[in-house]
Amino acid sequence: MAGLVAGSAIGLAWWRRSRDHSRTGQAAPPSKPSAPQPVKQAKSPTRPAPVTPTDAPATTEPAPAPPTSAPSTAVQPPALPPTAAIDAPEASGSRLARLRSRIRGGLGEALASVFRTAALTDDDWDLLEETLLLADVGAGATDELLTGLRARLKANPGLTPREALRAELLVVVDPARDRSLQLGSPGDGAVATAVVVGVNGVGKTTTVAKLARVLVADGHTVMLGAADTFRAAAADQLQTWGARVGVPVVRADREGADPASVAFTAASAAVEAATDVLLIDTAGRLQNKQGLMDELGKIVRVLSKVREPSEVLLVLDATTGQNGLAQAKVFGEVAPLTGIVLTKLDGTAKGGIVIAVQRELGVPVKFIGLGEGPDDLAPFDAEQFVDSLLGE
Repeated sequence: MAGLVAGSAIGLAWWRRSRDHSRTGQAAPPSKPSAPQPVKQAKSPTRPAPVTPTDAPATTEPAPAPPTSAPSTAVQPPALPPTAAIDAPEASGSRLARLRSRIRGGLGEALASVFRTAALTDDDWDLLEETLLLADVGAGATDELLTGLRARLKANPGLTPREALRAELLVVVDPARDRSLQLGSPGDGAVATAVVVGVNGVGKTTTVAKLARVLVADGHTVMLGAADTFRAAAADQLQTWGARVGVPVVRADREGADPASVAFTAASAAVEAATDVLLIDTAGRLQNKQGLMDELGKIVRVLSKVREPSEVLLVLDATTGQNGLAQAKVFGEVAPLTGIVLTKLDGTAKGGIVIAVQRELGVPVKFIGLGEGPDDLAPFDAEQFVDSLLGE
């Protein structure tokens, strides 16, 4: 039985092998056609862009590396649109008359309350002293004014307290003092340079631009030097103002450049263009006295190689009061100050700083700022200023 099973298995295996062998000689049944595949087109080579003929040579040299010794500066012409009109500045002589009411609104109102009667009582004297001190006249100047006022009223019984105080204020402010800018005459062929200094936030750059408007109104040709290279966009601000009044600006091509380099380039450009006046805007960093001393000293020395500065103007914020006087003393140590520009005098009771600065420093106030308008900077007139303080 076992042999039968084994033989059957061998026979079955032999039959399957014969069947498979016979099938290998037959053709395989045709397969179903596959779906047609899209033909992939070979990418054609990209054509080179047509070359526009230029005047440049066929071979170019690699651009030279920029110099690292000093930044490049350039004289920037007024960046006005073709159809824009250049502002016509207001004549300087009429400015203070227009702005007098803004002075009267500060210290003038306080003094008016003191002189409400014909004679001064003890309380009035105390109130007058307090008013002068609050107006930042300073303790020393206040004592001098009150002493002179008492003596004047005693010697001239017919004078009213207001008239006597006016006379004393004129003595302190000194209308006979020369407050003109020593910048020569328009078209005299000599370039006069004014360096404008001050701490940040006092309106220094704006004052430079407004001063340019005053000079243009008086017939001068003007160039601006943007030597405040530390404050972001200071040069842009100055160039915008220059464009409004139509004066060129010399500036560095980047922030953080050497201020003395900008000043030297500006002075050279002003001489070459036969410009009447060059105004140099500088950065103010009172917190670092040595840095301030080095920076201003270097600028003045560099300018002197081309043309010694005719003016060094200190810009003070009237609202800072006695702190402004401290600033003035520091700047006076590092630069030969020739004049003060007192800004933000409108609507403040700090007008007494005019008296304090002149008394302590011996430097005249030459211009006062009485508003944010482009023509709200006026030459200082001592007599008109005193009359405005007294409401006359």
